[in-house]
Amino acid sequence: MKRNKAPAAPVPATITDIPEIRPGQSVALLQELHILTRDGKLNQDSRRKLKQVYHLYQFIEPLLKDVLIDKGSVSLVDHGAGKSYLGFIIYDLFFKELSKGPDGASHIYGIETRDELVQRSRELAAKFDFPGMSFLPLSVAESTTSTELPEQIDIVTALHACNTATDDAIDFALKKRAKHMVLVPCCQAEVASVLRKNKGKDLGKSALTEIWRHPIHTREFGSQITNVLRCLQLEAHGYQVNVTELVGWEHSMKNELIIATYKNLPRRRPTERLQEVLQTVGLEELGQRFYTQELEKAAQ
Repeated sequence: MKRNKAPAAPVPATITDIPEIRPGQSVALLQELHILTRDGKLNQDSRRKLKQVYHLYQFIEPLLKDVLIDKGSVSLVDHGAGKSYLGFIIYDLFFKELSKGPDGASHIYGIETRDELVQRSRELAAKFDFPGMSFLPLSVAESTTSTELPEQIDIVTALHACNTATDDAIDFALKKRAKHMVLVPCCQAEVASVLRKNKGKDLGKSALTEIWRHPIHTREFGSQITNVLRCLQLEAHGYQVNVTELVGWEHSMKNELIIATYKNLPRRRPTERLQEVLQTVGLEELGQRFYTQELEKAAQ
């Protein structure tokens, strides 16, 4: 009696099987990053993560091209890199071809405090022969003075860098004279804590304090005003700033995307506005974080 053959094993997915994956993207790399499963599948959580990274790449790609046309090479620092999904995908889609050029000067630096993630990223870069990638076990603040990074960086990214790490990333970018910044802030608690601390003495002096009288409003307003102050700070340093959504709110609640490009714009007006906002909402004690001596000179 003739037996039926066992069903054939599933064929691993290719790029054409998964429409979300961009042409030229390495399926093997996505599997190593655990975005794709070993049999080439893409689950719902990974689909959401990949959508966020690709959407962010759409904003970063023209900035990379802008610097490349201007300089012939491009450097990018990714702060709070984590597992370096963003860095690896940017390298695979853009930097990989640049590394084949004669100068090989283009480079991505991933900054991450967790040693095990840094070591894993280093191993992955070696496995896929990505010579233009480096990973450093540093905090964002430590990276500003580290001799392992060049004196000038073209593009700085910080995707969901928590609380004041986004401010440290801005400080890093300003000191490294970055032409472009791409920031997605996260967990902004510092300003809210100052508003909460000063609530008793300020409440009743101005109707504006009603905006943050209730605890949930303190948290939400603190997050909002933090990003307003960051944008004014960047404008006060001569940057052109655009604020938009990263992806739909159904994918992430931490969804505000700040893109800044240095244009050497007039500094006086945003500097004055920055100081006015700090005074109006009772945040003068945070002046050193947002209102530097350099800005004070610009306002004079």
